[in-house]
This record gives sequence, structure tokens and C-alpha cells, in this order.
Amino acid sequence: MTKRFLATAAFVLLSSTVSATDIGTTFETACPFGDCAAGISLSYLGEFVIPTGHMENGVEFGGISGHYIAISDDRSERGPARFYELDVDLDASGLKGVSVVKQVTLKEKNGEPFAARSVDPESIRLGEDGIYWGSEGDGKALLAPFVRVASPDGSFVREFKLPEGFAPTADKSTGIRDNLAFEDLAIAPSGDVFVGVEAALYQDGPKSSLTSGSLSRIVRYDGATGEPKAEYVYPVSPIPQAATKADGGNDNGMSEILALDDHRLLAVERSYAQGFGNNIKIMMMDLTDATDVSAIVSLAKNDQRVVPVRKSQVLDLRAIGLVPDNIEAMSLGKAKDGTDVLILGSDNNFSTSQKTQFYAFKVLSRPQQ
Repeated sequence: MTKRFLATAAFVLLSSTVSATDIGTTFETACPFGDCAAGISLSYLGEFVIPTGHMENGVEFGGISGHYIAISDDRSERGPARFYELDVDLDASGLKGVSVVKQVTLKEKNGEPFAARSVDPESIRLGEDGIYWGSEGDGKALLAPFVRVASPDGSFVREFKLPEGFAPTADKSTGIRDNLAFEDLAIAPSGDVFVGVEAALYQDGPKSSLTSGSLSRIVRYDGATGEPKAEYVYPVSPIPQAATKADGGNDNGMSEILALDDHRLLAVERSYAQGFGNNIKIMMMDLTDATDVSAIVSLAKNDQRVVPVRKSQVLDLRAIGLVPDNIEAMSLGKAKDGTDVLILGSDNNFSTSQKTQFYAFKVLSRPQQ
């Protein structure tokens, strides 16, 4: 994501909140997966909320994924598919506010805005040659997910190649699950692009349950050509919390990834249980020695040895006293005083019972090469 904060060009009246976690509280994972070179330490800088219903240029703000450019997952229903430039008022003393600098309409290949329900934007990053963004697709409507590059004004530049086996199918024998597809996007220092599905493709096994996890694929692309280079298995954890509401639903999936270097990434595992709310856990993964599974058609029907990515929990937001909403965005950057920061953001689903929520952490230390 952006390496700098954007200059403030617009002001929005927002609200700050108070949590049980004190600003300055430090959380350290010294040796993830037993690798002390991968240690990470974070210090809490606070929470900020944009209430549901806030209007920006006549269009409701919300459905946020990504920072400091942030994409809305509005399927061109409340307004054209769009992304925002955000200014975050943040320094070593804490998170003070978030304001919208600009709203930009994303364009189709023909230069027109996307038609209603023809796209499901979920992820966004700033790359060397433009804005990289992903659409989750629509399993029910048989719309394939995609990753595209746009210019700063939202115009189409190019599209990445979709690997075999990801397109949805009517009989659900292969391909993405509806609403559990291209949720995650990260850009490594090398320029490689990582794109993850929230839960297993149909041919790879079930989605997460209370007793078992799910095998999500992460596609590694050559960012310059848009060609797939490899695929890895990320083992999403079982659902950590049963619904407390009678007959209530629950889920767990990988809702965001962020590259720390060319082989270590952070991942958000976002779960929800009706009557309870969200559980948010930040995991670190290491792709070193993980099997390239791009030639394996089905992980569920496979007799080859597969080594998934290594993963280790580095932060549990509820365990540190926070009450997270639907976290789907994560970015590294610098605060206005030069402080290295990690920012998390939530998708409010345009629901009055949810909120667009931001958390900030000072990065005290991070993995060493």
C-alpha cells in the first residue's frame, strides 16, 4: 500500500472510541514458527470509527478494504464501483482521525463505470505502475474473480491471468465459492503479487467449520506480466467461536494479506458467530519450503506430498481487549512523524449494526532478512 500519508484535502466529522486496551500497550511475538529472525513487536495506538451512513460526494461511504487507498465493496449498487484516498491523522501519540481526500470511480475495459452487480471489489494496493485491485467475482452469477491494474483516475490498464480451476461452475464441482473468493491482495518488494481466496475452492475441500479448517490457495503472480508463477496452500483455522444465537451461523476465512518481504506475509483470519460477533486474529506466514500446488488439480483428491505455508499467530484482537468489527484491510506505512505503523480497517457491509473501524499499531520491530 502507499508508503506515505496523503495530504488532507477534505475533512470529515468522525468519532473516536475508547477501548479496554491502553495506548502504548506492547505485544511481541519473538520467534514465530521458532524463527527468531521473524520476530515482530507492535504497540497499540488507538481506534477510530466512521459511522455507517456517512455520505461522501452523495454516495454512502463504507464497505472498506485496503489503506491508504481504500476500495469499497459496493457492487455498483449504491454508486459506481470506486476507491477512496484517505488521510490518517496518526503519530506516535495515537490515532486521531481519518478523512476522505478523494473518491475515484473504477472503470470497465470500455471506459465506462461498472454496471450494477457486475463486480465485487474487495482488495486494493498501490503498485509501481498503477493501482492493483481485485474483484471477488460472484459464484451464484458465475462471474469469475479477477485482478486488474487501474490508472490513478480509475481507468483500466491491464488484467492478470486467472489460473485454471478458479472460475465458478454451475454444479459447484470446481472453482470459487460464492463470497469466499479473491479477498486478499499483497505486493512484495520484488514486485510479485500475492492473491488469496478466503476459503477452499470447491475441488480442494470444505470451508471452515467448528471442528476443521479450510485449505485456501494463494496465487503468486509476476506483477509485471500478470502471469501466475506459483500457488501455495494456506491452512485457514477452524471457526473459533460457536454462534450463541439459536440456529445462528458462523464462519472463518482469510480476509486480507500483507507482504512483509518476498516470503513472509501477514494474514487476517476473520471469523463471525451470530450472537457473539467477530474474532480477528493476525497470523504471520512463511512461504519458504511451501509446495507449489499450481499443478495439483484437487487438494482433496491428491496423493502427492503437500507442504503448506508455515503460520504463527502474532495478535488476537479480542484477547488484547479490543472488540473488532469485520476487519478486511491491513496496511504498513508511516505516520506523519515518521513512525512505522500497521493499520487495520473494517468493512461495515453498509449495515447500521456495524461500523467502519480503524485500529493503528506502532511497529517496534519486524522480521529481518
